[in-house]
Amino acid sequence: MTRTPIQPAALPDPRPRYTQGILTTGGSLLFIAGQTAVDASGQVVGKGNIEEQTEQVFRNLAAVLQAAGASFDNLVMTTAYLTDIAYRPVYNAVRLKYYGHEAPASTLVVVQSLANPEFLIEIDGIAVI
Repeated sequence: MTRTPIQPAALPDPRPRYTQGILTTGGSLLFIAGQTAVDASGQVVGKGNIEEQTEQVFRNLAAVLQAAGASFDNLVMTTAYLTDIAYRPVYNAVRLKYYGHEAPASTLVVVQSLANPEFLIEIDGIAVI
């Protein structure tokens, strides 16, 4: 699989937070369901703490990627859902720890609530393997 970041001159460069577009060739698509701050036993991690919840969400994304033989380098698109825009700086700081030199294309949506009222963040994604 090849991965080429697309950064049009007509748009501001948001890297390293995310990439405007990613062109891939070859590989298979992995669609990752929305990951929330639950551990292997289904318990919510970091109740009321956006940093702990974001870390758990990224651990869960990593687990799905690894189970498919992939890593964050294969992630080409994510959609993140936050329940408060005030969480954005913490979310950004955590995700930069997990992304390598090229972050995926990304959309951030602020919502009133997620499926469980204890969830502060949810992220889904697409990877090319």
